[in-house]
This record gives sequence, C-alpha cells and structure tokens, in this order.
Amino acid sequence: MANVNENPVTSATQGEKILNYLMEGHTITAIEALNMFGCFRLASRISDLVHKEGYIIYKEMVKDPKTGKRYAQYSM
Repeated sequence: MANVNENPVTSATQGEKILNYLMEGHTITAIEALNMFGCFRLASRISDLVHKEGYIIYKEMVKDPKTGKRYAQYSM
C-alpha cells in the first residue's frame, strides 16, 4: 500500500522548514523536529528532501551518554 499524505501542504511546509534549518548549519533529530516543527516523521521528510528534491543530507547515529539509546542526527 502506498504512503499517501493526506495533507501535502503541511508536509511541504515541514520539509521546507527542516531544509532551511539544516542549510543554516544546524543538525536535527526526531525529537527536535517534533518540538520545533511539529514533525512526527522526520525520516520521511528527510527522504523526500534527498530522493525527490536531490539534496545531500547526512545521517549519523548518535548514542545518548545517559541512556545508551541510539538515534539519528541529520546534517548537511
């Protein structure tokens, strides 16, 4: 089943905000994307920017020193 976005305006706006944030030299994680842009699916927005728009975005797996959990951190 295809992933159909029922609200492409919201998705595009989130993607644009995330792209601008990355282009300013910041890194972003899923929790930051949720808190700053209301984006629950950062990996999907990153995938759109890479595969549909052609941007080069790097993914680094980071380990939280307190909890030991790993999470993705994106940058340009």
